[in-house]
Amino acid sequence: MFEWPLRVYIEDTDAGGIVYYANYLRYLERARTEWLRTLGLAQEKFRQDDILIVVRDVQLRYRAPAKLDDELIATVVIEKHRRTGLTLQQQVWRCEETCNRTLLLDGHIELACINTAGRPRALPAELIQALGNLPAF
Repeated sequence: MFEWPLRVYIEDTDAGGIVYYANYLRYLERARTEWLRTLGLAQEKFRQDDILIVVRDVQLRYRAPAKLDDELIATVVIEKHRRTGLTLQQQVWRCEETCNRTLLLDGHIELACINTAGRPRALPAELIQALGNLPAF
């Protein structure tokens, strides 16, 4: 499981200090980007090679609200992969002062690999190698 720390800023919230629901997608995107970086993979390099990894489907369940100044953790877990895509489980947790966590959001994100013309293409070899022996579907 990959984890990425975040903090809720005023720009993330509505007038009541609650995180606007669509901003969770930004948190998940940041975690995925940083996960790729830890694997030594850069999205800019993919783009230069005519490879785009795009979101194909999102299923989210909101469980509790995040609030202004909360410390959060966004996670990435690979559920499965295929030649042209990945399915990830992602979550957002609030970190309490006692090091306990509260689950705020649970999601399943399906990613597809395409070229800049929008046609499917195989996942980059570097990414497949980094995935190792994870189950394929």
